[in-house]
Amino acid sequence: MTSKLPSILFTIAVLFCMHQNVCAQKTETSEVNFKSRKIKLGIIAAAGLGSSYYALNNLWYADYPRSPLHSFNDNGEWLQMDKVGHFASSYHLGKIGFETFQYCGFNYNTSLFLGGSAGLIFLSGIEILDGTSAQWGFSWGDQIANSSGTILFMLQEKFWKEQRITMKFSFTNSSYAMFNSDQLGRNFQQRLLKDYNGQTYWASYNISSFLSSDAAFPTWMNIAIGYGATEMTSAKNIVNSVNNFQRTREFYLSFDADLTKIKWPRKWMKTTAQILSFIKIPAPTFEMRSDGKVKMHALFF
Repeated sequence: MTSKLPSILFTIAVLFCMHQNVCAQKTETSEVNFKSRKIKLGIIAAAGLGSSYYALNNLWYADYPRSPLHSFNDNGEWLQMDKVGHFASSYHLGKIGFETFQYCGFNYNTSLFLGGSAGLIFLSGIEILDGTSAQWGFSWGDQIANSSGTILFMLQEKFWKEQRITMKFSFTNSSYAMFNSDQLGRNFQQRLLKDYNGQTYWASYNISSFLSSDAAFPTWMNIAIGYGATEMTSAKNIVNSVNNFQRTREFYLSFDADLTKIKWPRKWMKTTAQILSFIKIPAPTFEMRSDGKVKMHALFF
């Protein structure tokens, strides 16, 4: 079964562009300006969501027959890499939604519970599209992952007023896509989106935020725990009889940096740091695999 993660990553790009468009105005505090921002948000959200669903429907689902809304169980596919992708996507979309609502002058609770649910709302729509396609189906596993990513963002914002644990992403080109290029991609751009063998998802912990305010610890230094998988040429757990590939989970422990904690001398540097904040920086990394093998990487991305 074809991976659905490209459509999920597409939604991040769509909502990020909406966020940038809404927040492009100069900061003012007048009630009139907040009203203008809310109107702009409504127009962009309606147009952006509508056009993105329309584009996904025509570009992603149009080649497959329709069916009544139904569910299917894909929890055993791709060693759950797709579920972690849903989790991370929902988290970041919720963060974008919350910040956008705050910028537009909505009160805190509306920003948190409505804006913070942007990922869950948007990805639920994609699940409905999946559920009416004969090729896929509504995945409760995906929906649980979507909900969990939203909850991670909301709980941190509610109780800490900051994101001490941030979901991040990294990618290294793998050698397995060539064995099933239809599903895993034919070039780097496609493989970045489709090849789970090369993707790693990270939970990056900002250590200083868990310490007392007078602790002598760099505010930007993080410790990251990563998850990946390898030797997968299809969704199902089938051993490749020709190459004897054995699907294997990978767990990582690495250093990371919260670039938003650094005091940048230029505004464009700060903006760039915010845009790149979902990417795990290359660093020395300890790897442990489910087959018992361990490895130390001098530099891993």
